[in-house]
Amino acid sequence: MTAAATPDPLSDLPGRIMAGEMAEQPAVLRRILAEGAPAIRDVARRIAARAPRFVLLTARGTSDNAALYAKYLLEIRLGLPCGLTSMSTTTAYGARPDLTDVLVITVSQSGGSPDLVASTRAAREAGAITLAVTNNPGSPLADVSEYHIDIMAGPEKALPATKTYTASLLALYLFVEGLRGGDGAPAQVLPELAGQLLARQDEVRTLAARYRFAERMVITSRGYGYPTAKEAALKLMETSYIPALSYSGADLLHGPLAMVDNVSPVIAVVTDGKGGEALQPVLDRLRGRGADLVVIGPESQVEQASAGFVLPTRGVAEEVQPVLEIIPLQLLAYEVTIARGQDPDAPRALAKVTETH
Repeated sequence: MTAAATPDPLSDLPGRIMAGEMAEQPAVLRRILAEGAPAIRDVARRIAARAPRFVLLTARGTSDNAALYAKYLLEIRLGLPCGLTSMSTTTAYGARPDLTDVLVITVSQSGGSPDLVASTRAAREAGAITLAVTNNPGSPLADVSEYHIDIMAGPEKALPATKTYTASLLALYLFVEGLRGGDGAPAQVLPELAGQLLARQDEVRTLAARYRFAERMVITSRGYGYPTAKEAALKLMETSYIPALSYSGADLLHGPLAMVDNVSPVIAVVTDGKGGEALQPVLDRLRGRGADLVVIGPESQVEQASAGFVLPTRGVAEEVQPVLEIIPLQLLAYEVTIARGQDPDAPRALAKVTETH
């Protein structure tokens, strides 16, 4: 007679799946560097040989924020003009632009959304070099694309994407480095540092107490940190339902600054490098308005804020810091949601694969 399985006492805890997937991130990053990097470099080498004249990036949701990060990499590291596509021009309006020698990169965790598949197919028919970056090499998107990069994150069951986001960032970084003939060595520090950040969850839990009753939030950054600000806002909205508005620091000064007061909290993602330097005038203005300013960034910046979380940026290249920046913000979304009595594993009205057309 077979003994009955012992029930898992943690199986019904809110946020159990999201917490487990966040904890996997160091292992996922290590796997990409050890096992995925050669294949990524090979794809990059073959695409570089075709000398694309510019790049179009296609994505939705969290993957759209990863694509925005790739846009910064491609324009800064390669000097290659990039744009973010509007899929409805193809799927709804039937436009068929000439995409000869254009690299179209489609980023999607599942690779299953019909509009992503349709727009990628149309791009390939219009002469584009098509690359899918997904967590599913057997997906319809991978099938219609000429090239594919597997981000190797493993199954992701929680509705809020965490490990697939950081995996996408690292895969895109290694791809861009491959295009320019680099070896991606600056990324080698990421798995260990990611593990150190996850071990500081108690710090984030203390920070989360500031936002338990927040009615809205503003998140800002510049440069490589701007995709982090957008992704953090998305995570907070889809888990805790707090309206979180993300702005480039430059855009924040062009009007939205007027809504900032000493009640609505502002989170600033301060990348250690040129992006952080460009954000400095914005931080000065926010402090001048008496904003409840929380900084995610270097210790020198956190010391000047109302509160914050110090990132281990010393010796870390600016272009790979976004892989680390988002981790405490993922933890923050998780902790705020738990504090508000909600379950981050099951946001209302959302599905894991969103089938837009």
